[in-house]
This record gives sequence, C-alpha cells and structure tokens, in this order.
Amino acid sequence: MTVMTRLKGLTGALSLASVLMAGSATFAFAEDVTLRMAVPDWPPTRIMKKFFDEQYKAPSGNKVTLDVDFIPWPDFYTRVNASLTSGEQKYNMSVADLQWLGAFVEGGYFRKVNDYIDADPVLKATMADIHPAFYNAYSTYPYTSANIYGFPQFPDVLVTYGRKDVLCDEGEQAAFKAKFNEKLPCTGEEMDNIDWGLFEHIGQFFQRKKGEKLAGKVLDDDFYGIAFQAGKGYDFSSMQINGFIWQYGGNIWDETKIPTGQAEGVVNSPEAVKALDNYLRLIQYMPPVAKTGTMDIFKSDELFREGKVALNVDWIGLGEASLDPKSSKVSDKLVFGMAPGLKGADGKIIRWNNLGGQPFVLMTWNTDVQNKEAMDFVKWWLSPDIQNQFAAGGGQSAVKAVYSDPKYVTYRPWNRAWANSLDWQKDVWHVPQFFELLTQQQDQFDLAITGKQDAKTTLDNIAKFQQDLLKNAGLIQ
Repeated sequence: MTVMTRLKGLTGALSLASVLMAGSATFAFAEDVTLRMAVPDWPPTRIMKKFFDEQYKAPSGNKVTLDVDFIPWPDFYTRVNASLTSGEQKYNMSVADLQWLGAFVEGGYFRKVNDYIDADPVLKATMADIHPAFYNAYSTYPYTSANIYGFPQFPDVLVTYGRKDVLCDEGEQAAFKAKFNEKLPCTGEEMDNIDWGLFEHIGQFFQRKKGEKLAGKVLDDDFYGIAFQAGKGYDFSSMQINGFIWQYGGNIWDETKIPTGQAEGVVNSPEAVKALDNYLRLIQYMPPVAKTGTMDIFKSDELFREGKVALNVDWIGLGEASLDPKSSKVSDKLVFGMAPGLKGADGKIIRWNNLGGQPFVLMTWNTDVQNKEAMDFVKWWLSPDIQNQFAAGGGQSAVKAVYSDPKYVTYRPWNRAWANSLDWQKDVWHVPQFFELLTQQQDQFDLAITGKQDAKTTLDNIAKFQQDLLKNAGLIQ
C-alpha cells in the first residue's frame, strides 16, 4: 500500500469519526440484549410472548429478545423458587404470583423500581391509573406501602361461566320455577344476581344421571349444576374460601395490622366458620372429583368445557379455552356473569373475592442495560394500545383508562362482568411466610373438603398454626 493510499484511508476514517461525533453526540452502537423471563404456561403469557415477537421494537435501537420459560402452573412456584434460591441468576424478569413479593423481596431477588418510575412521567401516570386493589397487590411491599416492585402482567378475577343452552331452555326454566319459585338465570345480567342460595338450588336442580334428560336431550354421561375451586394443590381452595369468609363478615389474618392483628379469634371467628360451612355444603352438588380435593381451577374448567357442568366459577384467564371449538364442546353455548356472592340483609349481594393474576418483576442482578430494556418493555406493555390489544386477544387490563373505555366490553363476552367486579377484590398475605401459611391452610382445607374434619376444627387448627408462626416471626405481638 502506498503512503498516499494510507493517508486517504486515514482521512476517510477521521471524516467518519467527525460525523459520528458531530455536535458532541456519540454514536450508540446497537446491542443484542436478551431478557430471560419465567412465566406460568397459560393463555395470558402466550399472548404476551406473541405480541412481543410480532410487534415490539426497543426504543433504544437495540435488538431485544424475550426468552420465555413457560412453566406448568402446578410446578411454577417450586421451579422459580429453586432457581432464585440456588444463586444461578437464570432469569432477568419473572411473572410472579402476587403472594410471592414479600418472600422474594426479603430474599434479595426482586428489584425495587421506584427510581425508574419516578424518572418516567408517562409510566408514573400509568401506575397512578391502575385500579388500587391490583396496584397494591401487584406492586407494593410491604403491602400498601410506597415501595414498588411489580407491574400488572395479567390482572384476573373470578367470574361465572354458564351454559345458556341449558339455562335458557324453556322446559328447564319452567321446571326450576315450579320447584323453587325462582327464575333460572339465563342472561349475563341475570347471572350477576346469583347469590349462594340460588347457586345451591341450581346445583340441586341439575344433578342428572346418565340416561336422564337435560334440555330435552338424553344424557350420555352424568351432569352437574355447579363447580368451583376445591383443590389441595397450591392455593386453589384458599382463593375460593377467602371470598366466602369476607362475604360473611369474617377475615383472614390481616398483614396491614402488623403487629397487633391476631390470627386466633379472627381466622376462626364464628363468621368464618359459617362461611366455610356454606362452601363445604355446596360441594355435594358438584362432580364427585370435588370431594377428593383435586378440583383445582383446571379441573373445573375442563369439566365445564366437556359439557358436564351448567355453572362454573373460575378465573377469566382460563376463558379462551372455552371459546375455542377445538378445546370446548360448549364454545357456542356460553354466557358469563359476575361471581356469586352472599345476599345481605338489605337484599344486595356482597361480592368480596380474592383477586388473582400476576405482576412482572425485575431481578436484582440485572445489568443497567437489561433493566433499561425491561422497563421499556413494561412501559410498552402498559401502553393503551397494547393493553387494548391484550384485552381484545383474551387478556385483561387493570388500567382504568383502558377498562373504562366503552369498547372494552366488546372484546370478550366476560368483559361485561370485569369492571363491576374490581371494587370487590381483596388479597391474601404477601409476607415472607406466605408459603408456610398457604401450605398448612391448604392441607387443613383438604381435610374438610374430603369429609375428614368439620369447619370449626379446620379453622381452629389454621388459626393456631398461623398465630404461632407469625408470633415467632415477630409479625404478631
């Protein structure tokens, strides 16, 4: 190479550098950034991944990949817990069940994100527009404090799934009226008015054996009127029973009253015993699997989709499978209403329920680049356009500007019941001891569900365990 050629090359390089540095601005080279996320394997997370792959473009210009580990629900907590506590630092983000916040914040795994929110006016405004029940449950630790750790990925509530071909049949309507002197609910609006008394009557009325008739047709299998969660695994019975307890005026141990709030005398109050008795009484009208302690959210959903149940109380998050003719024999026969409740002395229905769903969280070991890209992704996810697309695709939004829009109810048949349910949502504990509390409670509820123990003994045992555990942890004086 000649000296002249070298000089020309050097001049070109300097010219390029001067362009890239013009105005004291530095040229940012795009990076490949991977965000590894642990999520439960069900429609809301599958939809999220699909949206990301098809639409997301990082504002930074970086090439961002969302590497999702889809984990079956029954194994979700144990696998995420094993990963976090092993020190492998496999994940940068996780969809975390809302009760996990205390345990994994105290363990040093989930990152506080106030600094990112405070620095971004748009994200800060979005967070302020999230329904307070979900904001507190998904974002705050200690519960209802100003410390923010999570963002809504999929907010969920219990609704009633109904078979309108059965409920609206003229013959069944007339027979139900003759038997109970009540109108058999047929429309979504009528289903909104189902209390536990009417729910029980529907359960009694629709218990049919194979060979009997249902809506004028001979049954080729046994049929049942009602179903709800009654499973020993994870939190399945607790999520249903908590609602009964709140509706009856009882309470679970209340972490917002630390350290003066007690478990004994509260968890096993007379109101709570009445509530559990009501819950247990309804099980006799459900498919026999309910009495074995294996009626989790998936089993009740499966039985409903197979056409074996008239009414099923379950999470909205499972609704897509009922709409899909490939997975549902009743896809063209659906009607949805608010979850049942207890009729009060004034005739109005008390609807307290345990909210469901999950937040996103970020891990403490992420790099600054990973955190920045994760926050940009969260901001995109919570934007009105994507939240509306998510709701239209089978998800839900806890952002008021989205769910209060008149078009929201048009997205899915259960959305009509969504906004009206939000103010009735409460949550279970978020303290680090949550899994010990939950496991013992689920074991005790299972003894009651399977007929081995009465309601009072069950709640007495739970109250004593919780009192001792929480007192030793310094959460009860």
